Amino acid sequence: MGRVIGIDLGTTNSVIAFYEGSRSEVIAGTNGDRTTPSVVGRGSQGEWLVGEVAKRQMATRPQQTFYSLKRLMGLRFDEVADITNKLPYEVVRGEHDLACVRVDDKPMTPVEISAMILRALRDRAEEMLGESVERAVITVPAYFNDAQRQATRDAGKIAGLEVLRIINEPTAAALAYGLDSGQTKSIAVYDLGGGTFDISILNLADDVIEVLSTGGDTQLGGDDFDQAIIDWARQEFLEQTGVDLLEDPMARGRLKETAERAKVELSQSLESHLQVPFVATVDGVPQHLDLTLSRARFERLVQPLIDRTLECCLAALEDAGMQPLDVDDVVLVGGGTRVPSVQRAVEELFAKMPNKSVHPDEVVALGAAIQAGVLDGTVEDVLLLDVIPLSIGLETLGGVVTKVLERNTTVPARRSQIFSTVQDNQKSVNVHVVQGEREMAVDNRSLARFELTGIPAAKKGVPQIEVTFDVDADGILKVSARDLGTGVEQEVCVRDASNLSEDEVERMLAEAGERHEEDLARRRRAEARHTAEELLLNVEETLEKSLGRDVPTAECDRLRELCERVRDALENSVSSFEHDELVEATEALQEAAHRFADFIYQGSH
Repeated sequence: MGRVIGIDLGTTNSVIAFYEGSRSEVIAGTNGDRTTPSVVGRGSQGEWLVGEVAKRQMATRPQQTFYSLKRLMGLRFDEVADITNKLPYEVVRGEHDLACVRVDDKPMTPVEISAMILRALRDRAEEMLGESVERAVITVPAYFNDAQRQATRDAGKIAGLEVLRIINEPTAAALAYGLDSGQTKSIAVYDLGGGTFDISILNLADDVIEVLSTGGDTQLGGDDFDQAIIDWARQEFLEQTGVDLLEDPMARGRLKETAERAKVELSQSLESHLQVPFVATVDGVPQHLDLTLSRARFERLVQPLIDRTLECCLAALEDAGMQPLDVDDVVLVGGGTRVPSVQRAVEELFAKMPNKSVHPDEVVALGAAIQAGVLDGTVEDVLLLDVIPLSIGLETLGGVVTKVLERNTTVPARRSQIFSTVQDNQKSVNVHVVQGEREMAVDNRSLARFELTGIPAAKKGVPQIEVTFDVDADGILKVSARDLGTGVEQEVCVRDASNLSEDEVERMLAEAGERHEEDLARRRRAEARHTAEELLLNVEETLEKSLGRDVPTAECDRLRELCERVRDALENSVSSFEHDELVEATEALQEAAHRFADFIYQGSH
């Protein structure tokens, strides 16, 4: 059957890993990159771009470059109102009221676009491992609801993967952290990713990893830290020039890139310079954004976001029946945990230094690979006990929710409860399944509705209807209702009304298969262009800096000649023939550049 891979499908970056021997390892790309930006773009020629090449066009084609899709996965259009005004691309209402993005004047689901990321990761795994990859374990935020988990599974299926298990991200991180610890301890996994925040309290004992509680916020992450910088820079520029940068999609895309860089810089430096030349025009005069953001100001901007994560931590501790001091170790996961004020806040809450022995960007994928090893028999004697993040129940008389499965129930789980009719001679019962912690059904997420018919005429309260909830190890739900008097039964695999139907998933899978070779060829052409453009810029810069050095004129002339050849190939690279010419020209320039570098370094001694 081939090996099973582990995938961390992240909001900002995605990582793929596999288990071999006695450890899991990240699968790097041909250029050594260990993460793939979770960005998909529609190129100027109609081609689909995935990863770094898509991210590069974020500033120039913002309305056709899609990122933070994880925040839209499985959600209805009305549920994403707070997100849409922060994105340069258009989010629209699709079929089944699903939140979709506009691509070439038509809606496209986040599931289908996320499948392109998963397909690119699968292609990388097959290329680097030299074998077919058809099965995977995919991680999701612990606080993802049933619809979001179903959407993630659908994305995997469209990518041509059999998704053996959906595993919570903090649980995967704990698996990678705790497998070799050989200790009995309680740990808190603080996971601040690009778009979501999770906190899980776990107990590690021998080879058993038990999740005691989990909490979080699926609309809180590093993107919001970026947005805090964007909002500040926007207001500063508005006061200086009277121009609102967020009204221009291209300016918004450039500001997004600048904010991301500033956030990263402020984790190492005390201040960052935000510079965006020619970002706007006032009365025909170009305007440049040039601001200095100090770490102190940045920390004030994001403190409310950090406080929200701490509130989730305290709630999870309460659910686990623990105090912060009861936790033996705190593990930081996700790129957002590199922010110094985040680390300080976690240290102050738990009164201990967070554990930094695990790589925050890779640990989730490594844990997913371990779970993949468990499922294919490579890893033995490891038991993982996960939980459901949100309570599941039924709407009963008066619109009240009766909870059948409480949050933090260990999965897989099966619970039954007896209900009855509310009217005399009632011949059917409507079963409305909801998920959430609110007391009234209307305030929670509706998962499914179905009707149990054929109930004999009787006084209200006499019939006995047994409703059974089954949650599998992925946290995905099945519900059945049975009349104990007649034995009439109906079962439904809960599939949220806003999710794709099985027919739609199959159609998208077929379309993905049909266009895969074409998409792969286009992606390789785009990657070749990216490599050639970067090399060209680097070589031309090297030539400029080498003026006056003792380098043979013939070598300089040869390098300039090859640069011109690459430039010509870039202008013509549309068909496969011209693509081959571009690859050959790039390889020749790379070889000449290496030889040129040898002359430079020999001359420096």
